Amino acid sequence: MWRVTSATTAAAHSRTVRSERPVDLAATVTPLRRGFGDPCHRETADGAHWHASRMRSGVVTYRLRQVDRCAVEATAWGPGAEEFLAGLESMLCLDEDLGDFAPEHPKVVEAHRRNPGLRMLRTGLVWEALVPAVLEQKVHTRTAHASWRKLVWQYGTPAPGPAPDGLRVMPDAETWRHIPSWAYHRANVGPQRSKAIVLAARIAPKLEEAAELSHADAARRLQTVPGIGVWTAAEIAQRAFGDPDALSVGDFHLAAVVGWTLLGRPVDDDAMVEYLEPLRPHRYRAVRLLELAGFAHKPKFGPRTPFTDHSRI
Repeated sequence: MWRVTSATTAAAHSRTVRSERPVDLAATVTPLRRGFGDPCHRETADGAHWHASRMRSGVVTYRLRQVDRCAVEATAWGPGAEEFLAGLESMLCLDEDLGDFAPEHPKVVEAHRRNPGLRMLRTGLVWEALVPAVLEQKVHTRTAHASWRKLVWQYGTPAPGPAPDGLRVMPDAETWRHIPSWAYHRANVGPQRSKAIVLAARIAPKLEEAAELSHADAARRLQTVPGIGVWTAAEIAQRAFGDPDALSVGDFHLAAVVGWTLLGRPVDDDAMVEYLEPLRPHRYRAVRLLELAGFAHKPKFGPRTPFTDHSRI
């Protein structure tokens, strides 16, 4: 269970949540950040995590700070502040039950021992997770993050409240829908990815409803959009639904990383899925734990694949 204390000022709303189990704020919210210089996310020198979002009730800037091993303090500004704070326990997955998480591989066991405060992330914000996930399809992560920065800077809005300089709210679905094709092109986003974003924007309200469905039904609804497949649906579920089993099947590196880390050899997607089956419904949790513990790796056999700048084509 958790305990809550609240305080409100004219400019801000604040809330502190406490769990009986540890909660590692930094590890939990890291997936919200889309690379260095993400306009929607900022980590400040005092250890606070700032983020700007679009809640159903309006935009919000929120600041999260670790109070102690089991408590997190949140302060929020903007029309969406009260809605955000009301869902803070859910977002940080303080209701998680790990009674059925019983890994056997020594590395997963040790990674869990080292990181008892890792929680999943359940923002409930499908659109916020969908756009950057689509941008990251089949390109270098660094390239996708650059596209994200460029488009959010150009079409986003300033974050409300006393936010760090440059913090911005991502554009709403209608704005993404009407971004001209040449603007996507200049941001180095190819037509397949831009088309997927535009098609998803047309039914954004229906996609947002996926947050209320079971994980399986939510994945199926997301994949009704042409251009959104298993990998993209998993990346969304990891951030919006708190799905501890949302394994990013189809990722360029993941199967090899899992193979080398747990078996000492590379494997393909099918072999990875088969090997991780005993960890269901916590396969994504296991991968995150291995990453946090520094165990996830694969050997480097050659130079990186070259970056493609579609904006110059």
